[in-house]
Amino acid sequence: MKIGLLSDTHGWLDERVFHHFKECDEVWHAGDIGSLEIATRLAAFKPLRAVHGNIDGQNIRREYPQDHRFECGGMQVWMTHIGGKPPYYTPAVRSSLQQQVPAIFVCGHSHILRVMHDTAHPPLLYLNPGAAGREGHHQVRTLLRFTLQDKKVSEMQVIELGHRGEAARNSPI
Repeated sequence: MKIGLLSDTHGWLDERVFHHFKECDEVWHAGDIGSLEIATRLAAFKPLRAVHGNIDGQNIRREYPQDHRFECGGMQVWMTHIGGKPPYYTPAVRSSLQQQVPAIFVCGHSHILRVMHDTAHPPLLYLNPGAAGREGHHQVRTLLRFTLQDKKVSEMQVIELGHRGEAARNSPI
């Protein structure tokens, strides 16, 4: 199962996402989608799993939950928008991790790309794809692409879409 992971599009989607995720089986969006049109286009392209973020309006919140727990590739996944980072999780995430540790924890919000194992909560793999949109303090727009198979994550790739300022030359949705 090949996964394309993005976050923080904030109402703007680089058309190159479709090229980079063309071989993916699913697309995951970790919140701050910014436009229901973006979610609709992604869902028409590939099966979409998404959560809403803090900037998302009621139309997106009705379609996508705050927390999404699911199984994929034999692994338990938890996706939320605001989660913090190891070991500085938000209080709600920290409390939940004391009761149930997923194999993969996905969040966005920080606009900081980070892939790391949480040694305090093995075997948790923490994934934050950074930000794919042009709004925010990040310098480079990023995506993640990886494979889930036989309860293992492999072929982790960071995809850089260019400097945040370069986004203005691409066609918005």
